[in-house]
Amino acid sequence: MKPNESSITSLISAFGRAYHSQYDTPLIFNDYVARELIAPQEFEQISEQMVKGIHFFNPEMADRVKEDPDQILKWITQVQLSPIALSRAAYCERVLLHEVTLGATQYVILGAGMDTFALRTPELSDSLNIFEVDHPATQQFKIDRLNWANLPIPSNLHFVPMDFTHEFSYENLTNRGFRNQKTFFSLLGVTYYLTKEVLSNLMQHAFANLPSGSSIVLDVADERLFEEKGMFNRVENMVKLAAVGGEPMQSCFTYSEMERMLMDAGLLIYEHLSPEDIQERYFSNRTDDLSAFETIHFIHAVKK
Repeated sequence: MKPNESSITSLISAFGRAYHSQYDTPLIFNDYVARELIAPQEFEQISEQMVKGIHFFNPEMADRVKEDPDQILKWITQVQLSPIALSRAAYCERVLLHEVTLGATQYVILGAGMDTFALRTPELSDSLNIFEVDHPATQQFKIDRLNWANLPIPSNLHFVPMDFTHEFSYENLTNRGFRNQKTFFSLLGVTYYLTKEVLSNLMQHAFANLPSGSSIVLDVADERLFEEKGMFNRVENMVKLAAVGGEPMQSCFTYSEMERMLMDAGLLIYEHLSPEDIQERYFSNRTDDLSAFETIHFIHAVKK
């Protein structure tokens, strides 16, 4: 990964959340802070680039609404860009808040990007320490954006620069105040890009010394990832885009494979949401194009 690539990826992800909060209804996940981290000219530029890419996503749609760029942008965000990110964030934060009531005092966000949870929950500043873990360049990019937007960094937010996909370091965390206490992890939008061996090692190292009851939410692709085309070929497009971007998707799992991997790290699956479950929970009765991705599952696993 080049120094600025992770920053661009995190910015586009923030764009998807900001667009949803501003233009979609009803809201699946309201990241009302994301828009403040994106300069107006950047928002416009990203919008324009997405509109220009409609022929890649769906040539038929490109011809049908070619005179309406706003409609093209809405279609791309709702069909391709936003469904996974919105629903996994909504699920993760619901589980997190429940875990806090059960005694979790630390939240570690692996691959935090432009996450805004700490900014949206000032009421947790005295009870939950939040550790954002990501590539150093991405973290500096976010810090610069917070300063640019005049958004103060909450006292309970700690930035932990780390390439955790190569080596997970507890020293980096403890240097910023992490303690051996009940902890909640999130690993969202990452597992697809890791080999199974790397993901297994990450799970084992992350939970090796944590107390019982610590847990993690992650999204994973099932065994159909490289075969399923999906609605409007969106699953196939997602895989192609990752490869073209230089960060190809590498892993998909059967349920039993994921269960065994987590068990090797001392974790048991507490809740598993299939694509059908995600559709029912977050996308039912909608009249727009937002719907659950065909191959993506959410898992909440807890340390024994």
